[in-house]
Amino acid sequence: MAAPLEHVESVSTGPDPPELHKSGDPDLETQDTDPDEDEDEDGGEPSGPKIRDTPEDIRLAAIANTVALHPTRDLLVCGDVDGDLYAFSYSCTEGENQEVWSSGHHLKSCRQVRFSADGLKLCSVSRDKAIHLLDVERGQLVTRIRGAHGTPINSLLLVDENILATGDDGGTLKVWDMRKGTAIMDLKQHEDYISDITVDQSKRILLTASGDGTMGVFNIKRRRFELLSEYQSGDLTSVALMKRGRKVVCGSSEGTIYIFNWNGFGATSDRFAVKAESVDCILPVTDNIMCIASMDGYIRAVNLLPNRVIGCIGQHVGEPVEELAKSRDSRFLVSCAHDQLIKFWDISSLPSTTVKEYRKRKKKDGRMKSLTKKALGDNDFFSGLVEEPEKKEEKDEEEEEEDDSDSGSD
Repeated sequence: MAAPLEHVESVSTGPDPPELHKSGDPDLETQDTDPDEDEDEDGGEPSGPKIRDTPEDIRLAAIANTVALHPTRDLLVCGDVDGDLYAFSYSCTEGENQEVWSSGHHLKSCRQVRFSADGLKLCSVSRDKAIHLLDVERGQLVTRIRGAHGTPINSLLLVDENILATGDDGGTLKVWDMRKGTAIMDLKQHEDYISDITVDQSKRILLTASGDGTMGVFNIKRRRFELLSEYQSGDLTSVALMKRGRKVVCGSSEGTIYIFNWNGFGATSDRFAVKAESVDCILPVTDNIMCIASMDGYIRAVNLLPNRVIGCIGQHVGEPVEELAKSRDSRFLVSCAHDQLIKFWDISSLPSTTVKEYRKRKKKDGRMKSLTKKALGDNDFFSGLVEEPEKKEEKDEEEEEEDDSDSGSD
């Protein structure tokens, strides 16, 4: 029986507009200010707001499981373990990050949130087994599907403006037509939770990663299951398309990236053992370069074929990273982790990175190359001091291996 589709009356969930606060002392309100107070000691013009390389970190009241960035605006939405959604506008101008609205419609932990392609709607799924569709402008709940799955929903993919796919903790995949509010596919092929879902460019083939160690292949157009890959070691935690759709990569709880050829889904063509606790998230940046996140808190940039860890984008010190997203202009990478922070990393130079076929000798201290100013620390006071040591680093590159990994052949 199809799950019931509900239309919800519009109820504003955003915060009240801020009020102007005045001093209670009338003398303080009427006293003149010294016109020179706002000027520099040298008598120059008043200093303007500080412009940063990246927006400031956003601190949350609870751990965020998921974060998504708006396709056309400087806006992000995150969902936390309490079931709340928060929308923030972000800016490189110091002090300009602002909470836009919040929503507490989910009864349990929000697992994933995604924007529609036009940025007008927002879809979220939760441990409470419900699918919510919200209006992005005000954060109002538009549609709710209660009991969409029999077990908690873990993953979400918006295929197009009308079709979305969800995967649950029991291994069931459902594909929904939101015009009817009903599932047009309901298949249980996995033995464990579905951790991630992606789709090819033609919107025909869905790929799922599962905790049972397999990748699933589903045909949306024909509404049928195609096949499961062979079992891999550990849980498959993420799945993404690379090399213009010719390669499929899956991350695993064992810290290995498994590589499949398109139309060769049964068995891996290669595997790449990253020296990380796990590969929990994969976010493609270019056809060859992806960012991966791990339970060890590090965010690494990885090149595919030749398989190399290029370096460190950043870290949430000692805290597992839950999800990665990138801004509409691909300038910023955004991460959320168990430290209750949403962090921004400048990855604008990453697409121009080239990786040579031959391997270099391992650097003596074994540290990864830092790819951003904040890569190995968030103290902005010291961030400007990395420019001089970088000259020495260029010399060190002659004796370093550009990765901290082992890899198979092409």
